[in-house]
Amino acid sequence: MTSKVSTTLTDTATLRLRARKHIEDGAVTDGYNGDRQAVLAMLNGALATELVCVLRYKRHHFMAEGIHASAVAAEFLVHAEEESGHADRLAKRIVQLGGAPDFSPDTLSARSHAEYVEGVTLEDMIRENLVAERIAIDSYREMITVIGDTDPTTRRMLIEILEVEEDHADELASLHHGMQV
Repeated sequence: MTSKVSTTLTDTATLRLRARKHIEDGAVTDGYNGDRQAVLAMLNGALATELVCVLRYKRHHFMAEGIHASAVAAEFLVHAEEESGHADRLAKRIVQLGGAPDFSPDTLSARSHAEYVEGVTLEDMIRENLVAERIAIDSYREMITVIGDTDPTTRRMLIEILEVEEDHADELASLHHGMQV
């Protein structure tokens, strides 16, 4: 049995009227179905996580020592730049939703899902970055589930970030395995 999906669209006059209503809300229209405050809180938590990851990766990039340090440090720098890009995307979306991105260094670590662990050896650094990536993966998956279909733009952005986090974890797992051999 085939179910029929309604193909009735809102008439143009109604769309125009709704667009003029509450124009100060920018991208957030009457059709936004998400819990904006909950989404903003999630995004600010993700922003804090990304910023902590940038700082940890940068430290590890500069502190890496040993026979494999050059290649691993270069990978840490690439990851730091990608995490910085994630932070920028999250901050932009927070503003689009009418919020304010929280960059406060005073509470950054407490708001982050991942920890800032310096690590002593190259192996420690790889391990701590892998742990942080695994935390980010689970955090993004949960956010995607909670948001569901209520905010497709945020959901799509989180899925794209999740994909990169999974790539990071895979790369770090390979590096970690290489250190074990």
